[in-house]
Amino acid sequence: MWPLLDPDERARAARMDPGAGERFTVVRGAVRRLVAARLGVPPAALVWRYGPHGKPEPAAAGGLRVSWSASGAFAALALAEGRAVGVDVERLHAPRTAERMAARWFPSEEARFVAEPVEPAERAARFTTLWCRREACVKAYGGRLARSFGVPVGGPSPVLVADPGGLGTGPSRLRDVPVAEPFRAAVAALGESPIHVNCRVWKEN
Repeated sequence: MWPLLDPDERARAARMDPGAGERFTVVRGAVRRLVAARLGVPPAALVWRYGPHGKPEPAAAGGLRVSWSASGAFAALALAEGRAVGVDVERLHAPRTAERMAARWFPSEEARFVAEPVEPAERAARFTTLWCRREACVKAYGGRLARSFGVPVGGPSPVLVADPGGLGTGPSRLRDVPVAEPFRAAVAALGESPIHVNCRVWKEN
């Protein structure tokens, strides 16, 4: 995958510890291959442009919008035509920290949902699912997570989120994505219409 990366990606990988750098290289190389195949260009020829808060998009993608996320040996890539998209994948958070973090960061209704008297594994799953949903929404509109903590993302999937950025960015559609344990994932797209996103999740060999 290394030959597919641009100088900036190679520099980032080189600054990481060996394990993290290798995972970064695999994910970025896989993203380049999949996006390039969709666009009909060589993977190494892709040029990224970055939004105000660092969200990458192909510089010459037409209407194609992309988002990806990685956690440990898992990564997720979402592709959408003509609609901003965001995806997030997370390893389950430790049960002992889930309730405390939910109380600090989540709206009160979501914090109570996490804190209900359930098994520790279920508490961790609830917290991680809500965290993934929030991250996916943030990535869809290209903002900062800190501004979205007060925006509710709870309820049965799929969810219509009124204003994920809390900045008048408009509504988003949000959906949980089934992945292997111990991970959770979610994908979001701007706009009220139902989302039909080509989302591929893979595990590093």
